[in-house]
Amino acid sequence: MRDVIAELLAAWADGSTVGLATVVGTERSAPRPAGAALLVLADGTVCGSVSGGCVEGAVHELATEVIASGRPILQRFGYSDEDAFAVGLTCGGIVDIFVEPVSAEVFAELAGVADDIAAGRPVAVATVIEHPDPDRVGRRLVVRSDAAEGGLGDPRADDAVTDDARGLLAAGTTTVLTYGPDGQRMETGMRVFVHSFQPRPRMIVFGAIDFAAALTRQGGLLGYSVTVCDARPVFATAARFPGADQVVVAWPHRYLAEEIAAGRIDRRTVLCVLTHDPKFDVPVLDVALRLDGDRRPAFIGAMGSRTTHEKRLARLRETGLADEQLARLSSPIGLDLGGRTPEETAVSIVAEIIATRWGGTGARLGDTTGRVHHDG
Repeated sequence: MRDVIAELLAAWADGSTVGLATVVGTERSAPRPAGAALLVLADGTVCGSVSGGCVEGAVHELATEVIASGRPILQRFGYSDEDAFAVGLTCGGIVDIFVEPVSAEVFAELAGVADDIAAGRPVAVATVIEHPDPDRVGRRLVVRSDAAEGGLGDPRADDAVTDDARGLLAAGTTTVLTYGPDGQRMETGMRVFVHSFQPRPRMIVFGAIDFAAALTRQGGLLGYSVTVCDARPVFATAARFPGADQVVVAWPHRYLAEEIAAGRIDRRTVLCVLTHDPKFDVPVLDVALRLDGDRRPAFIGAMGSRTTHEKRLARLRETGLADEQLARLSSPIGLDLGGRTPEETAVSIVAEIIATRWGGTGARLGDTTGRVHHDG
């Protein structure tokens, strides 16, 4: 829903009823993850995607039906060699898509959810996608850390889903939960899709150089909230980094320490040190590589030649860092793509970040076997 929230909210505010299709489950090589959405407006206009093109036509028809009937539909799309002309995923995957009508009448909480998403406040939307009672399908519960609104049709179900959704929200997990028809645990009959909306993950780029400008643009494309930090005010300016969400003039290690103390560094955070100047990069890496537990970043990388890397490691060992901590450092940063320009280097860096996140090897897909998509 995040990808189509602006168009969804505009239609909601106009009093229109639209069809919202959401991926709620996937198997094998499904092209879009749970939470991906396609929106069909009242005039037939389409926004977003649920499969990269494989089943969009069929989903558009379902959404049109849903707008007319007011009844949500849960549909599974797959593919079989026996029926090659059937609507399905040619990649061989399976995707479950929930198509529901959305209007101010049936989703009164939408404006508040949109405000939370825009402000970076964690919020989860729990929706009944399967139930023995058709009237319960499509009911929603909006769950925040300190409150819940809406309802699933039974107080027991509301309590159970609220507790579980808060756990999923804390972990940033989107998934389907199964209960008995009235929220009984360890039973079946009701399935609830919990869509967790967390603040955007952070990318902090240390070093206000031309490579950083290219990297901030790539980071934004991947959905990161990007900060550029440098101690030199003549270089660290918003004009030089229009793709950054924030430009900070501060010594990198001091800024990072402040962000850690404020609780703004977590396991989704990406740190890219591009200064390749020991007076900047050694102190900030010394701080970063000591982080552990929930504050340990997802990725820590540093730019530089192999000679610079070896000298940097020696200096970091002098600070007392152990080999296990140094092993967390990706340096020289990036995958071997052969690129030379700042833009090509930025692609190399984000390629390594993606591979680290999902467990990719960085090899050519044509030279590998097995599944294309990794589960992470």
